[in-house]
Amino acid sequence: MPVSNIELRHLRYFVAVAEHETMSGAAKRLHISQPPLSRQIRDLEFEVGVALFERDSRRLKLTSSGELFLKEARAILQQFDNAVVLAREMANRNHGKIRVGHSSVSSIEALPRILRFFQDLF
Repeated sequence: MPVSNIELRHLRYFVAVAEHETMSGAAKRLHISQPPLSRQIRDLEFEVGVALFERDSRRLKLTSSGELFLKEARAILQQFDNAVVLAREMANRNHGKIRVGHSSVSSIEALPRILRFFQDLF
């Protein structure tokens, strides 16, 4: 069953809370206040359908499901960051100029095939 209400920010918030083991530390790192962060984590747990943290008065500790979710969340965030880098690199390549010259009449016939091949590659 797809989980459509989970967003990347939920994963980023979750990772921060898991790494800090407190809402206040994670909220400070994320530059948000603690109540909205707590609400986002509760919403995430609701969407996932399991408790990701064990709570006591001072710390949050990952459940076994939370530990697995943390590993996967980090991988998803890394993959997303990689996708952004690749898209930006591709966009930068497309802004360059290419100049094509030819020296004989025979190259005029080959030139369209060469340019199509180049276009397919890049």
